[in-house]
Amino acid sequence: MIQNRRRTVTRLLLLAFAATVLPLTTPAVAAADPTATAWTKLRMCESSNRYATNTGNGYYGAYQFDLPTWRSVGGQGRPDRATPAEQDYRALYLYRMRGWQPWQCAGMLKLAGDADARSKRVPTYTESAYIGGGGRPAPPPDPGGTKPAWPGVVYRYGDCATPLKTFQLRMNAFGYGFTGTGCYLEKTRTAVLDLQRANGIKDSGLLGPKTWEAAWTGKPPR
Repeated sequence: MIQNRRRTVTRLLLLAFAATVLPLTTPAVAAADPTATAWTKLRMCESSNRYATNTGNGYYGAYQFDLPTWRSVGGQGRPDRATPAEQDYRALYLYRMRGWQPWQCAGMLKLAGDADARSKRVPTYTESAYIGGGGRPAPPPDPGGTKPAWPGVVYRYGDCATPLKTFQLRMNAFGYGFTGTGCYLEKTRTAVLDLQRANGIKDSGLLGPKTWEAAWTGKPPR
C-alpha cells in the first residue's frame, strides 16, 4: 500500500484539495484513536473518499488496501466490495497494529500517531463506528459455522425468499456487505457469479445446490 510512487503526484493534488475543504484542527475524542476528521483527510488523499474504488492498480477501496495488508487484519474478499463500515474497521485495526506507517498519504498530511498507534489492541466494530464513512457498525463476518441445508429451490434474479437472506449474510464473510434483504438483485447476482467462477461451477447466475454448498465449503471468491 505504501511505496507506490506512480500515485504520488495524484495524491499531492488530492492533498491540496483536502486541505482546502477540511479543517486544519480536529475536535478531541474520548478515545486515543485519531479523529474522524483525520480519517476523512486520509480517505480524501488516498481515494477521493470513494469506498468502491478499484482502478486496477492492486489497491482497493477508500483506504487503498492491497490484498496482503487487507488479509493481515482479517479482511476477506476484496476491500472495495466490503461495506464502508467494514473498511473503516479494518483501517482502524491496521492503525492499531502499525500506526500511520502503511499510508503514504498520512506522511503527506503529517498525521501524528497517538496512544493507540501500534498498541496491538484489536478494536471492536463499535469502536470504529465513529470514523464516519460507514454509518452503523457492521457485524463481524461469520467465519463458517454450520452449513444450512439447501432449501430445495433454485433461485434466480428477481426472487425473494428467506433462504436468500441466509445466503447473502453468509457471503458477507467474503466482504460483500449485504444487509440481508432476501431479494435476488444485481448484487446477489454478482456474488453468485463470483462464487461459481471461483469453484468451477457453470456461471449461470442460478443459485442451485452446488453454488449453495460452495458458499460454505468451497473456495472464496477472488
